[in-house]
Amino acid sequence: MNKDRVLSKVIVVFLIAIVGLGCKGKEKNKPVEVKKKPNFLFVLVDDQSPFDFKFYDSTSTLDAPSITKLAKDGLIVDDARHMGAMVGAVCTPSRHMIMSGRTVWSLPSMQGYINPNEPENLEENTIGAIFNRAGYSTMRTCKKGNSYPKANKQFTVVKDATKRGGTEESGSAWHADQVLTYLDGREETADENPFFIYFGLSHPHDIRDGTPELLAKYGATNHTDKKNLPPANENQPPLPENYLNAHPFHHGHLELRDEENVSGVWKNRDEQTVRNEIGREYACSENIDIQLNKVLNKLEAMGELDNTYVIYTSDHGIAVGRHGLMGKQNLYEHSWRVPLIVKGPGIKANQRVKGNIYLTDILPTLCDLAEIEIPETVQGKSFKPILMGEQESLREVMYGVYAGGSKPGMRTVKKGDWKLIKYDVLDGKVRETQLFNLAENPNEYIAEHSKPTEMQNDLAENPKYAAKLAEMEKLLLKEMENYGDPFRLWDQETK
Repeated sequence: MNKDRVLSKVIVVFLIAIVGLGCKGKEKNKPVEVKKKPNFLFVLVDDQSPFDFKFYDSTSTLDAPSITKLAKDGLIVDDARHMGAMVGAVCTPSRHMIMSGRTVWSLPSMQGYINPNEPENLEENTIGAIFNRAGYSTMRTCKKGNSYPKANKQFTVVKDATKRGGTEESGSAWHADQVLTYLDGREETADENPFFIYFGLSHPHDIRDGTPELLAKYGATNHTDKKNLPPANENQPPLPENYLNAHPFHHGHLELRDEENVSGVWKNRDEQTVRNEIGREYACSENIDIQLNKVLNKLEAMGELDNTYVIYTSDHGIAVGRHGLMGKQNLYEHSWRVPLIVKGPGIKANQRVKGNIYLTDILPTLCDLAEIEIPETVQGKSFKPILMGEQESLREVMYGVYAGGSKPGMRTVKKGDWKLIKYDVLDGKVRETQLFNLAENPNEYIAEHSKPTEMQNDLAENPKYAAKLAEMEKLLLKEMENYGDPFRLWDQETK
């Protein structure tokens, strides 16, 4: 090889090295892209059964296009539940559980319930405080009362008021306006922090005063006359499939407001009253749908919607005529379950999962999605793996309680298709056990529904299912022990 060729090769290698070093230098100086934190819009409504929606109950006549689209664009959880209540205002412990991620018997004292092991300064590890520390701008609007005041105050912007009327100023539109005003303010001040918005609404909790046009759509009136029934109207929603004109035994909470003193209903359970009240409920729920649509449209116009997790749920379900009941102080599916829809970054559209999720699990999930460390005070589990399609369910067994009336109250446990409910109330005057196979009997029909098939009934007295009953009884006691339930039912081991 001659000297000229060798020299040429050396020059080429040298030039390549220089170019390579130059490229590496440019890569070093290239700005690193910072991953944008997701936003959160947490929508919490007051007293809404999942069965109000067509995507949970195909027989429903509620028109809710925005919430239905949200469900199609995101993920529906079939089995989402509140864990229960030890006070009559079921929403109070439920909202404590949402805010703190703690289980029902581990909450702060409230409304006459005293927790001797009450956690100290728990509000410092609730949603608003956690997201503030993580650099989020936080805002809340919701009803006043029957809530968790210390946790509510942690949000930077708080616009709370109870709005259950039928006008723009007195109803759900007021809550939406607070959110829209807050978003306008972010634009004006060029707030670049990610946001967490707690968009709470006061409806469809009674008094269910709907707007005139939506009441007309559902054939309902804001009935106030105790002496007369509301007028019948063919546009009113049909009766629920598990409607009864009376529950077969007392629910165990004497003078319970929800069962005796709801305006427009009182103690009436006749067809006209119940259909009118469901019409009022649907009028309020459709108005919520309209208000949510305004907020979602605003986020889309701001270019923020694609980077926002939207979570839609309720603090608990509600009966409104099902099983001859009106309130939420029971453990049937219509009242124990809640709607739960989640849409956002990384969540595939048009998904549906079993879930087995408690509202207690919401806080750790929010932290997980935002990549915030979950506080040690949290007892719930993150269901982010479910949202991301990595698993179908969070747990095998679900436990529920209502002890807001006479003690020890009601308990329930569910595993697979089987569900047990027990009642021990009124100083032992009412002691009842119910056993349902929810695959065969999703409406929890009982003898009073007069269904022809064996499985469409309460099976607790059926000797063919004695082994299953014993299994579920044992499982209930185990769950009561696991969650620190301070009571025992009449046929359980005493503490």
